[in-house]
This record gives sequence, C-alpha cells and structure tokens, in this order.
Amino acid sequence: MLSRIAESLFWIGRYIERADDTARILDVQTQLLLEDGSVDETQTCRDLLSSMGVEPGEAAGFGIDMSGPVTIEQVHRVLLYDPASPSSIAAVLGSAREAARGARETLTVPLWEVINTSWRPIPSGHFLTLRPPYVFQWVRERAALITGTADATMTRDESWQFIMLGRTIERADMTSRLVATTALSGAADHWTSALRASGSYDAFLRTYRGVETDRAAAEFLLLDRLFPRSVVFSLDRAEQALDNLNGDPRRAGFQDEAHRLLGRVRAELEYRALPDLLDDLPAEMERLQRTCAAATDAISRRYFAGAEALAWKGVGA
Repeated sequence: MLSRIAESLFWIGRYIERADDTARILDVQTQLLLEDGSVDETQTCRDLLSSMGVEPGEAAGFGIDMSGPVTIEQVHRVLLYDPASPSSIAAVLGSAREAARGARETLTVPLWEVINTSWRPIPSGHFLTLRPPYVFQWVRERAALITGTADATMTRDESWQFIMLGRTIERADMTSRLVATTALSGAADHWTSALRASGSYDAFLRTYRGVETDRAAAEFLLLDRLFPRSVVFSLDRAEQALDNLNGDPRRAGFQDEAHRLLGRVRAELEYRALPDLLDDLPAEMERLQRTCAAATDAISRRYFAGAEALAWKGVGA
C-alpha cells in the first residue's frame, strides 16, 4: 500500500474517534457546570483546555486569557465550533474529510459518502446553529454512523488495519484525557458523569453489581479488558492491528518501536498496583498520552515515509 494512502487511513480512524470523544468530554463537563453550582467554572474550564492540549498562547489567539475568568462558552468555541482552532470538532471533521479524499480510491463508496455528509454542515454554517447538548449528540451519532459504515463495508485487509490502528490509539489517548479531567475536578460524583460520557455506565453497573465508587470507576475506564473504550482494551487492539500489519507468527517479541511502546505501557497499567496508579491520575494519564504520541511518531517513520506525525499535547506538556 502507498504510504500516503496508509497515512490517510490511519488519520481517518484517529480524527473520527477524536471528534466522538471530544464531544463526550465536552458533554460531561458542560452538564457538570450546569447541574452543580459549587463547581468553579473558571478552574474547570482551564483544566479542560489544558487536558485537551490547548496552551495559553493558543487560547489567547481566541480571546481567552488563561490567567483570568474562562467560561464554558469560550471553551465551546475553541473545542467545538471554530474551524480555525485545530483542537475543535469542526476542524477535526474537516481534517477527516481531507484524509478521506486522500484515500478516496481505497474507501468504500458508502464510507466516503457518510464522511463527506458529516462534514457538509461545517462550511455551510449549519454546524454553528447546533447548540449544546444537541450538538454533542449529533457528533456522537455521526461518528457512530461513520464507524459502523466502515465496520460493515470494508474488507479486513491493510486498509482496515490502519483505520483500526488509528482509532484505537486515539481512543486510548482520549479516554486518558476523560479520566484526567474527571480526576482534576476533585469530586467523586463526577465519575458517574464520566462513565455516562464514555457510554460505559450500564456496563460498569453490571460489572460491579451496582456498587459505585470513584476507585471502581477509574479502574473500569483504565483496566477493564472487555469494555471497548477502556485504555487497556484499546491498547491491546492497537497491538493486534500492528501484529496484523507486520506480524510474523514465528517471531517472538516486539517487531517495531510502536509495538514496544504500546505493549510496555499496557503492561505497566495492568500489572501496577491500583492504589499506586490512582495516587496521581493526571500525571499517569499525561505519561500515557506521551506514549501514544511517541507510538504515532514511530508508526509515521515506519509506514508513512517519514511523514511528521500530528500529535496532541496534554496536561503539563
């Protein structure tokens, strides 16, 4: 497969997952601010922007002074509506459409059509008219439609593996950001909202038999081996995609740098004592995000003819 096509497919997987998860994170944080009057809006918004990789200089370009009051409406502009903001859902959907154009001959017709249709409301201005919480639901539904169309129409060949690789690395990264923003909020009841945002609340209740604690919620989002949005599950699927792309069943060990990085961080999460992991979740999640960025760099060097990888910046970066 041509490296440019492989790169486009990889980033289609990442961009669609990023749009979906950004909508989920914004939804839960917006609801918390509306429902809990004791929450400090400015601090919550600062933490959210920082967790999503928006640095003070970038925020200033959109009229946000990170040292002063910050409102959720300003956050929505930077992370949701403004196509000029590289962190916004509008920009991400535009990037997904451009990546799809780059791999047009490889995508199925239904997949191209659903990606293109999802992008059209942005240049037309209709996207700006969608208000929370409806806009979050719309983004999640479009992402689910794109993902489902890819699942239903693509052969499980290299094209599919690159989309899955991008999707699962992005999902691990974004779940870590959801966990980090929830931990920074400092309130145990916020974990219920985080579970709902990730679509894991019902699965969590069945797994823990209705017992809700912040420790159990964090453990589920990070370590559950059966839930598809957990960090460990996503990392495991990313490793499987790498195996399918370049694996030799007769060779033991990791065959490339990306596989080594992802496998090591997954093992550290799975075999580390949970209390140690929970002691400083934001820092641990930042380390995971750096690993995902390093793995993306390694994938770019190996498969995409040395193309410079696009990467998020997270808390403390």
